[in-house]
Amino acid sequence: MYEHRAKINENGRLVIPAAYRKMLGIKAGDEVILRMDEDELHISNMRNALKRARKLVKQYIQADINLTESLIKDRRKEAASE
Repeated sequence: MYEHRAKINENGRLVIPAAYRKMLGIKAGDEVILRMDEDELHISNMRNALKRARKLVKQYIQADINLTESLIKDRRKEAASE
């Protein structure tokens, strides 16, 4: 685990140290995800947030099911019945 002390400026901004941005793969202009967990703030990049979301979803889906194909099939079925 890495720790770094930082100050919040008068505009409420926090500078993320360059080494941390590099470890997270964050570049100027990138969007990040801020998540509150109890009394802690977690920052992650979109790539890692998507990886975490996919991992959560994957545990509820059978390995042989393609969600994209299932969704398209369901939508076509619904459209045909309209």
